[in-house]
Amino acid sequence: MIPIKIGIIGGSGFANPDFFQEESSKEIVTPFGKPSAPFRIGKVNGVECVLMARHGINHTIPPTYVNYRANIWGLKELGCTHIIATTACGSLREEIHPGDIIMFDTFIDRTNLRTSTFFDGVENTPTRGVCHIPMEPAFCNKLSEVIYESACQNKVSAHPKGTVVCIEGPRFSSIAESKLYRSWGAHAVNMTAIPELCLAKELGLLYSAIGIVTDYDCWHEVIVNAQDVLKCFKKNIDKVSLLLQNVIPKISTLPWDDEITSLQKVVATSMVN
Repeated sequence: MIPIKIGIIGGSGFANPDFFQEESSKEIVTPFGKPSAPFRIGKVNGVECVLMARHGINHTIPPTYVNYRANIWGLKELGCTHIIATTACGSLREEIHPGDIIMFDTFIDRTNLRTSTFFDGVENTPTRGVCHIPMEPAFCNKLSEVIYESACQNKVSAHPKGTVVCIEGPRFSSIAESKLYRSWGAHAVNMTAIPELCLAKELGLLYSAIGIVTDYDCWHEVIVNAQDVLKCFKKNIDKVSLLLQNVIPKISTLPWDDEITSLQKVVATSMVN
């Protein structure tokens, strides 16, 4: 069986969870620059994990300027096979309440300033050629299902799937945009799912995102502001921390060889040299 190591990407307000054991810190300079923060290496209930603070330890990096490539490359270099990302999101549906979590299963990309591939034709990097990676399925369905089932067992209000619209940020949506996303059938809006997901898939990493609902976006006729979003996110940190502590040991006991090797084949067949 392929040994499992789980990368955890901490979103807004989730940079320093206290559930790591046997912890150390490691700085890596990747071929794509410096990651957002040093990697925290340790164990969660006996399972080897690596934590990356997406926005920096003190949330100093806005979504557009996160070095997603360096973060994902570093997790791969440290031996991760899976990534569980936590991310704040705004609900686009009445039934998806602030404080709920939602497991994204597909996305609409509204970003336009980010490098979304490792294979960009730049010389002197370890990636060559062009990678036309398919995005269906976008997220790892098996990983998301395990997290969702664990959330339900722990009585966390959770939604098993949903479409996320990833916007450029750091500004929030206008009401016209918010209503447009609702008309598309989307369930949530956030600022970091893309290109993080795409890059993880290019490197053959199984990726799932826990969307932590912080607000109803502005379609609900309530003005969204950063302080309220962070306050709601922090209010739910303990809930998400407990969920991760419960689900990570479960993930480690499951067979993942088929999913990992299948994704590796997808990557190989997506390359044009």
